Amino acid sequence: MAKKKATTVSVKDRLRALYQLQMIDSEIDKIRIVRGELPLEIEDLEDLIAGLQTRLDKFNSELEAINNEILTKKNAILDADALVKKYEKQLKNIKNNREFSSLTKEIEYKGLEIQLNEKHISEFNAKVLHKEEVINELKSQIKDREEELDLKNKELAEIIKETEKEEKALMKKSEKAKEIIEERLLATYNRIRSKVKNGLAVVSIERESCGGYKIPPQQQLDIRMHKKILVCENCGRILVDATTLFD
Repeated sequence: MAKKKATTVSVKDRLRALYQLQMIDSEIDKIRIVRGELPLEIEDLEDLIAGLQTRLDKFNSELEAINNEILTKKNAILDADALVKKYEKQLKNIKNNREFSSLTKEIEYKGLEIQLNEKHISEFNAKVLHKEEVINELKSQIKDREEELDLKNKELAEIIKETEKEEKALMKKSEKAKEIIEERLLATYNRIRSKVKNGLAVVSIERESCGGYKIPPQQQLDIRMHKKILVCENCGRILVDATTLFD
């Protein structure tokens, strides 16, 4: 259905449509308030889990690199040990002091190399224990957060299921109410709604006042006549008189 031309709709009709739109949107707001902070809490949990997973991936990569270093050092020890055995065997067949001295130094050097690699392995093993401790803690945190996220998703899904039909019906009514409101006025309405905590852009005067502020008599009369769109000088909301708006 096409939106009616603004020039063919009276000010009172536009104000009535605005007021109805406000009532409908307020009901939609109430439904969404029921969901509370759940969507934001879910988003925060998802971000937290992603951050923890990134840290876990980093520590797993570091652990893999350390284990590779340990394997390299163990292979180096095996190679050095094999050479030591080879040199010790050759010593039995040495015929001069120079060769004996040379092989003895090689054996001594390989022994020191083995000791150094064993020291490095010991240091790496300590790092492995630390990394594994952190990894296990991160896994535990991720598991806890995922369980919490699952509960909150189920809770939100249940709330949405309970309110989805009503919200859709209200959204249709909201769109219908917008059909006779020109874009400029609708933009003003949306702008005001976005700036106030309770989302009330259109309010009805009560006891000759708006939000506790007394409205001058002449302005009260203008509001009741519904001949022009008026806003509160104090809060900036659009003013109507609901008692006469639907006469």
